Amino acid sequence: MASQPTHAVSAEQLMLTKMEAMRAQVQPPEFVVSANPLDQQMLNTPLSFSEAMTNVLNTVNQHQSLASQKMTAVETGKSDDLVGAMVASQKASLSFNALMQVRNKVVGSFDDIMKMPV
Repeated sequence: MASQPTHAVSAEQLMLTKMEAMRAQVQPPEFVVSANPLDQQMLNTPLSFSEAMTNVLNTVNQHQSLASQKMTAVETGKSDDLVGAMVASQKASLSFNALMQVRNKVVGSFDDIMKMPV
C-alpha cells in the first residue's frame, strides 16, 4: 500500500504539469491588457481609483493609436495586413465601448449618491 500513495502523487504531479502546459498554450502573451508588464511587486501594492482609471485610459489610447497607425498604413499602401488592421480596430472599439460603459456606471452611481437624503 505504500507504493500506491507514491503513484497517486506522481499522477497528480503529472496532471498538474499537463494543466500548466495547457494553460500556457491558452494564454498567449499577446493578450496582455496593459503595455506595462505586471510583476509580483505591482500586484501586492494597492492601486487607487485614479491610478486605475489613468492606466485604463492610457491602454485604450494605445489601442486606438495602434489601430489608427495600422489603418493608415493599409490605406497608404505601406502595409497589406488588412486583417491585422481590422483586428486592431475592433480591439480599440471594444476597449472604448467598455470604457464608456464603466464611465456610465460611475456617473450613474454618483447621481444615485447625490440623490440620497442626508
